[in-house]
Amino acid sequence: MKPSYNTFLHIILLTVMFTLPAPVAATEESAPTRAAYVIGDGDVLEISVWKDQALSKVVAVLPDGRISFPLLGEIMASGKTVAQLTEELSTKISAYVSDPSLSVGVQQVNSMAIYVIGKVNKSGRFPLTTDINVLQALSMAGGVTPFAKRNQIRILREEWGQTKTFYFHYDDVSEGDDLKKNIVLKRGDVVVVP
Repeated sequence: MKPSYNTFLHIILLTVMFTLPAPVAATEESAPTRAAYVIGDGDVLEISVWKDQALSKVVAVLPDGRISFPLLGEIMASGKTVAQLTEELSTKISAYVSDPSLSVGVQQVNSMAIYVIGKVNKSGRFPLTTDINVLQALSMAGGVTPFAKRNQIRILREEWGQTKTFYFHYDDVSEGDDLKKNIVLKRGDVVVVP
């Protein structure tokens, strides 16, 4: 007796089900992690020492990256995470306050911004409140104008005193080709639309 077509499909389905790896449940370790926020120039920080109102201050990070704090003077804050600055301040203030309970919070983020210039409908500085890519930045700028050279867009990024240039071909990315060029922008990036 010949096996039916349905029996054949059933055997294949069972074979596939038992040979595929079991799905892996997402765990805390497998979940993607985000980098800790790095303090930048212009950010406003709230620093408080528990039970010491005189040492609780709201301070702005100056353009040179420093903050001024009572008893400690000027301290470099820019380029450090909140945890790193908290640890440094706690260590330094312990010379004046026994067993200090110090906390640092970012009250206002002013350093997270990108710039879009050139042939867009609304050029300027755009605050970053979340991760955005080049297409999203161009959308925030109202899109490119009809006279823009859409396939000659550049992203300029300052890293360690060097300027890196990334090229962006609007037509390729918007049509779903070469999506890796639609990079996530970082603080201070400049999108130039010629």
